[in-house]
Amino acid sequence: MACDLWLVPLVDVLCHSPDNPFAEEIAAYDKALGEAGLPPVPVFGYMPGLSGDVAPVAGFDYDALHFLRRAHLLNLCGLEVTPVDELGGDYEQLLEIFETTAQQSHLVWHYDHAGAYVPVDFAHPLSTDELLEGGGPLGSSHGLLRELRTVAPALGIDPDNPPPTPAAPGRPTRLDERVAPATEDDSPFARERHVWLGLHAAATRSLGQGSMIVFS
Repeated sequence: MACDLWLVPLVDVLCHSPDNPFAEEIAAYDKALGEAGLPPVPVFGYMPGLSGDVAPVAGFDYDALHFLRRAHLLNLCGLEVTPVDELGGDYEQLLEIFETTAQQSHLVWHYDHAGAYVPVDFAHPLSTDELLEGGGPLGSSHGLLRELRTVAPALGIDPDNPPPTPAAPGRPTRLDERVAPATEDDSPFARERHVWLGLHAAATRSLGQGSMIVFS
């Protein structure tokens, strides 16, 4: 199964519009951020070159996303990061044994199909009953980028000079569609690297453009 990452520009022409389709989600995020003593989701004034258009930035398989999460969790816990052909019980055991560590990770502790990362810096994902009933834990784009940089060397990626980012999907990816990594990547971590590059592009643009990252 596949999922897409979308960038939602946090500009006033979208966020202050009465037709803003993300109004309820942003209100829930603002509430969770406020309860944690953090500033609300930022809204930026319109500038030339920015618009309220929502656009896809990356697409990948759910399995590949979990491959990357597995690699990051192994790395966080000081264990050897090894490639695998398929997810087995070891990943579930990792999540159980290192549950606290997993719940503190922006990369790992996030719903596959929903939820968001916002350009507000906080240490660990926010989880409230309201968030968990909706899109799941709220992540920080800053925190996601930090964790991607941490796991990069284990995947053979130089975080300061990463490979080219795969092209964004030209259309919404179907749930049952396969999204394969670039064929020229012969690394044993090709699937993890494909997801890493998509998430890295999303997090970098989220911070640079003032956008929210959403899963679909």
